[in-house]
Amino acid sequence: MQENSTKPNFEFIALMASLMSIVALSIDTLLPAIPDIGATINSYDSKDNQLLITMIFLGLGVGQLFFGPLSDQYGRKPMVYAGFVVFGVASLICLLAPNLEVMVVGRVLQGIGLSAHRTIAISIIRDSYKGDYMAKVMSFITAFFILVPVVAPALGKFIIDHFNWQTIFYVHLFLGLILWIWFWKRQKETLNPEYKVKFSPKNFVGGAKEMMKYPETVLYTFVSGLVTGAFLVYLSSAQHIFEDQYGLREAFPYIFAGLAVSIGTSTFTNGTMVMRFGMRNLSLAATIAFSLVAMSYLVFFWNSPNPEVIVLVVFLFLQFFCLGFMWGNFRSIAMEPIGHIAGIGAAINGFVSTLISVPIATFIGAFLEDLALPLFIGLAFCGFGAVLLILLSRRKKVALSNT
Repeated sequence: MQENSTKPNFEFIALMASLMSIVALSIDTLLPAIPDIGATINSYDSKDNQLLITMIFLGLGVGQLFFGPLSDQYGRKPMVYAGFVVFGVASLICLLAPNLEVMVVGRVLQGIGLSAHRTIAISIIRDSYKGDYMAKVMSFITAFFILVPVVAPALGKFIIDHFNWQTIFYVHLFLGLILWIWFWKRQKETLNPEYKVKFSPKNFVGGAKEMMKYPETVLYTFVSGLVTGAFLVYLSSAQHIFEDQYGLREAFPYIFAGLAVSIGTSTFTNGTMVMRFGMRNLSLAATIAFSLVAMSYLVFFWNSPNPEVIVLVVFLFLQFFCLGFMWGNFRSIAMEPIGHIAGIGAAINGFVSTLISVPIATFIGAFLEDLALPLFIGLAFCGFGAVLLILLSRRKKVALSNT
């Protein structure tokens, strides 16, 4: 572990940010290409094609269960290499896929490979820095993260306009290769041999049992799953809503970028407000606001056609502004009591929340045909469900403190 006086190295920050950001790039660049991919693999149902987005999250959730603990046994770098290999093979499967089913398998495998990038980048940061400097590194990476959803759909649209959808996967492979070489040449192994821990299923069972001792951790894991599921509905259906329902194919990347900015802005704002108001109070207020915005849409546009696109964008902007005060705080609250099993706890937390979110997104997405209304029904359902779980968590905490 480096001393607190060691300043974060710019190249290190850029490399870790790139490792984590290729995940978002692999998802968001594909959004404008979904109709073209569907035409090639003879899948013309927009609801089925949403699986090309949601299933990569399933892979991300499953993969971190293995790559995180295995990196504690074999080291960080070997697992990143393994993730690159899985991602490369998965990309080739997607390129050669003759139908939707094979393409979905490829996307799940892409998610598994990419989970190594995201999970181990955090482990390397934790190995290398602590305290204020670790927070500073993570803030820089967050800033980089915000840029990716802003530019990725526009990049995908540019590639589609000038080449074909297959080129997007070739770009992913090329960028992945560049990143692999950079990581191989410039990043040292950060896991101290003394801290290596042998991987075993017993660790998972023990970690799961330990997590169950903390009701707040369990409830906030479910809260994270509900809210992530609500966002996945939007992410997987955004292309269908703006391009098919509103006929805004050219404008879609820019609308998507504007909504991504709303999440980024609130994420930064949360960093300045959380010390004053506390992560529990701030996240509860944001979740209530998130739910009320969705309910307001239902009140105004129940049994009505889609509103003007600017109205829809305003509602979504408000929804996603709330998300910046929710995601990070939920994860922090869930992890707070289990710092002694942080690695396994984080893996189980991410896996369970993914298992909850993907079926929610798939189910709600099946109702999105001619109207955006089902999206807001899903957002309201997940939002109010999260509020109830948060209030239940607070009640349990009070009850435990009184015993």
